[in-house]
Amino acid sequence: MPKEEESKSQYYLELDKKWTAHNYKPIPVVIEKAKGVWLWDVEGKKYMDCLSAYSSQNFGHRNPKLIKALKKQADKVILISRAFCNDTMGEAAKKLCELTKYEVFLPMNTGAEAVESALKIARKWGYEKKGVDENKAEIIVCENNFHGRTITIVGFSTDPDAFSGFGPKTPGFKIIPYGDPEALKKVISKNTVAFLFEPIQGEAGVLIPPKGYLKEIQKICRENNVLTIADEIQTGFCRTGAILVCHHEKMKPDMTLVAKAVGGGVYPVSGVLANWNVMDVLTPGSHGSTWGGNSLGMAVLEAVCDLLNEEDFSQRANELG
Repeated sequence: MPKEEESKSQYYLELDKKWTAHNYKPIPVVIEKAKGVWLWDVEGKKYMDCLSAYSSQNFGHRNPKLIKALKKQADKVILISRAFCNDTMGEAAKKLCELTKYEVFLPMNTGAEAVESALKIARKWGYEKKGVDENKAEIIVCENNFHGRTITIVGFSTDPDAFSGFGPKTPGFKIIPYGDPEALKKVISKNTVAFLFEPIQGEAGVLIPPKGYLKEIQKICRENNVLTIADEIQTGFCRTGAILVCHHEKMKPDMTLVAKAVGGGVYPVSGVLANWNVMDVLTPGSHGSTWGGNSLGMAVLEAVCDLLNEEDFSQRANELG
């Protein structure tokens, strides 16, 4: 507990500094409680949360419907691993697919896992269905991208803070300017299997591409038998006035990556949405996750889908701007 001469905040900040890795430099505010848009620190000071846990809290902190689903499921079963089936995964996947107009969902846990999963699917699809020679697959990405911090993902980042000191870079990636369809056309080759992009770049400073960009890149990729992979991890679930940003241009990527808000801000859930003609390259043993599709996470995901079907969060986002 804090000594008499130090505040509660100082006590917890010193604990963090001494006992946890310094891979973040947070604002020196120690949050103890949250509800809706409000946060309270350990001194009792109240704040409006304008960060939204990097867009994970689209429905507000501790949304009552989501907390109810979490508690109800926690009293039954949390994790059995994918060695068995559970009674929540199928229901949740069905509702998410119906909401987003896809045929199948691969459940994972974190955003980076969703991205890595899509990269694996794209490569396997390229070898098995497009006929790319083994170990020759190329994936195109954009400058200023942010797709996570795994060793492969940082290798195709253009942010020195992300990639410096972590080389060598994983081969098989080409980087082009964001929002430039002509640049995409120029770098596509017979070995190109996918184009990974953010429909709005987040970490780069909320960069919105030119109008029509999403439809144009879809056209280019289809003409060249290249998969489109939209990273909607930050932008998804009504944050921009639509369930997904790509819905604004009536564009349906071959794969859409979801995380953050899809777990309602109460439990980590992520995954890949696709149709079976892409997802069927995954077979038993080719990919997996101990916690992916766990009972608790899937119960929360189902509650998130119910919430999105019951309330018009897109309209509210449009009204509030």
